[in-house]
Amino acid sequence: MSEKKLASATGLTPSQLVVLQEVARDGETFAGAIASAVQFSQATVTSIVDRLVEREFVVRSRREKDRRQVWVTITDAGRAVLNSAPDVMQDRFQDRFARLPDWEQAMIVAMLERLTALLNADQIDAAPVIDAGAIDRIAPA
Repeated sequence: MSEKKLASATGLTPSQLVVLQEVARDGETFAGAIASAVQFSQATVTSIVDRLVEREFVVRSRREKDRRQVWVTITDAGRAVLNSAPDVMQDRFQDRFARLPDWEQAMIVAMLERLTALLNADQIDAAPVIDAGAIDRIAPA
């Protein structure tokens, strides 16, 4: 259902959305970096970028100094489609949380508030971030 919602809102597949989000994160990057970040093969990323180029959501370019490297840059159309993309995970959470009984919702909220207090995390700006990378990856310093 989430995939259909995404497709109807943007015309993108989940894989295309992930790649487009990665390009948007950097503004400009190259296929190898995208493949590493999203953990797709380079061939898969190349194929997805081909489709994004066809739809004018990204453009490819080469630098004068090093013509071997092909850079991928998001376009205004690409940014617009990202802005129109539904937040599938947020929608799924809201739907499932709303279906829980009131007592269970209250227990979850109380547990999260207690955990936050135990970790002294009440003052931390913790905007929602999801990292779908390898669990054994070492984060950059």
